[in-house]
Amino acid sequence: MVSKDFTVDLNKPLVFQVGHLGEAYEEWVHQPIISKEGPRFFGSDILESTTRTVWWVIPLVWLPIVCWAISISVRMGLPLLQLAAAVAGGLFIWTFLEYTLHRFLFHIKTKGYWGNTIHYLLHGCHHKHPMDGLRLVFPPAAAAIICLPFWNLMKLLSPPSVAPTLFGGGLLGYVIYDVTHYYLHHGKPSKGITQNMKRYHMNHHFRIEDKGFGITSTFWDRVFGTLPPAKAAEKSR
Repeated sequence: MVSKDFTVDLNKPLVFQVGHLGEAYEEWVHQPIISKEGPRFFGSDILESTTRTVWWVIPLVWLPIVCWAISISVRMGLPLLQLAAAVAGGLFIWTFLEYTLHRFLFHIKTKGYWGNTIHYLLHGCHHKHPMDGLRLVFPPAAAAIICLPFWNLMKLLSPPSVAPTLFGGGLLGYVIYDVTHYYLHHGKPSKGITQNMKRYHMNHHFRIEDKGFGITSTFWDRVFGTLPPAKAAEKSR
């Protein structure tokens, strides 16, 4: 049984502690600690190193793969207009994946030991320590796990000459998402679209975490009715 009085010790590695919170985990993880220096996850230095990724690794690793994927379609003779349409289609598909993963996987409700532990590693840590700059983007190894089913989906949805570029467009969407997400937390936009995007995302973190699941776009929040109420948005200003 999990003690109702269990308290997480922030001075010790967190990952194997948070599961003991049981039903109290949901409330605990949405009480953010504002600090640029994140907590230690694991006692092992090797495991700990796998949880930290600098933002520029994302375009460095994935943009060459985006170009390679698109080049396959080029070599297969896909016309330029269809190539551009496939890239745009991949970007659009990514926005839907971005929304659904964030809403239904990253914000899944958990209360068991392993459910809490896995959720904390996946997304809970980001809500608990939202300014941890080394845990804002997905480690490439974790992103690669998502890439395989995404590639298979693109092959299922499109002809052989289109699938690589559709995949490349989706992967480009992911890169845009991750670097945008980092900027929204650590950038300082003074006006315009980026300022509105930052306000929208900070509202998700600090005001109403069960709304506003889009990062690069509010489109799917509008479609599925998860747009934050106007009053909540006003409070975040």
